[in-house]
Amino acid sequence: MQAVVDELNRRWRIMFDALSRGEDLPPGPRLRAEGMMEALVLAGAASEAELRAAIAACHRDAFGESLAATFGEDWATLFPFPQIPAIAQRAPVYPSTKD
Repeated sequence: MQAVVDELNRRWRIMFDALSRGEDLPPGPRLRAEGMMEALVLAGAASEAELRAAIAACHRDAFGESLAATFGEDWATLFPFPQIPAIAQRAPVYPSTKD
């Protein structure tokens, strides 16, 4: 199971690094990673707390701040397990008409 945990950490890093560069995050990789998180807990290979701590470390490495600093102290309520706490930056919108 350690190989699955290592792969999950690799996927989180790819996701958070992309988001920190302002890139978009397609839903497929995110949903597959969330499924892996849930499977690890169901198989007894990791706890929710362990995975939350690991994902928090990946987030801190990519963004230079904690999940609480990014999303507020109640970030875990906004992103219930196994949802990955990640939001892409808003795209700039430019008016196409003078109206």
